Amino acid sequence: MAFFLEALFGGLMAGMLYALIALGFVLIFKASGVFNFAQGAMVLFAALAMARLSEWIPGWTGLTGKLAVNLLAFAGAFALMVVVAWAVERLVLAKLVNQEPIALLMATLGIAYFLDGFGQTLFGSDIYKIDVGMPKDPIFLLEGLFEGGVLISQEDLIAAGIAAALVLLLALFFQITATGRALRAVADDHQAAQSIGIPLERIWVIVWSVAGFVALVAGIVWGSKLGVQFSLSLVALKALPVVILGGLTSVPGAIVGGLLIGVGEKLSEIYIGPHLGGGIEIWFAYVLALLFLLVRPQGLFGEKIIDRV
Repeated sequence: MAFFLEALFGGLMAGMLYALIALGFVLIFKASGVFNFAQGAMVLFAALAMARLSEWIPGWTGLTGKLAVNLLAFAGAFALMVVVAWAVERLVLAKLVNQEPIALLMATLGIAYFLDGFGQTLFGSDIYKIDVGMPKDPIFLLEGLFEGGVLISQEDLIAAGIAAALVLLLALFFQITATGRALRAVADDHQAAQSIGIPLERIWVIVWSVAGFVALVAGIVWGSKLGVQFSLSLVALKALPVVILGGLTSVPGAIVGGLLIGVGEKLSEIYIGPHLGGGIEIWFAYVLALLFLLVRPQGLFGEKIIDRV
């Protein structure tokens, strides 16, 4: 039982991190109606900025000095992501207002390749480390219930808590703030939103800035776990099945989809993998997403598209 709980908790914590990346896809889709293939590149670019700025900023001794460096690096990386958001709106999205969705989709692909190349030019292509002070040593929980307790990674636990808090804040942002409601209005109909005075330019800068902030947090978490390298953008591909399961327009759906995939791939790898030769964790999420596309293409919490003729 203790081993099952370890696998379950590990899957839940990995699922929260998948959900964190998936939020970036959901945010952009809710504002522009396009699937943002540049989200993985944004995660990598933000992580590179955080890692390199923390190296370039003069350090101070002691824990306080390290914290100050990390805070300054975080502020600088976020400011850079806001600049990226402004540039995307001014140079790309403003030129494609009311165009076909495929045009916006291809634009995000171009943004992804640009950020990959520009990030390498600006920050270098080595493997970098992000150290924000998250403890690496595991801990034992529920020792009174199970012999030896349940082994949990402190780093994964803290990362999952950060992801959960950010998800909650974003859900509240969309539901109770005027800007959040404006974002939903823009997603429903660009022309109608403009007709009632909602400025698309400002809304898109805001949503790309928020998506950049989410990408920065995701990049810091994953960079702390895996190191900052250009394969980090491939981690974001795991968020594609998450949004398919949860629904492209649903913040709660990103959470549920991430948890389902995180737990499903972990348990299937442990309990089914030995019988099939292993490797289930690599393709489990994509097969599950394919099944959902066949049965419920809008996802668990997505809105059904009804065309009246």
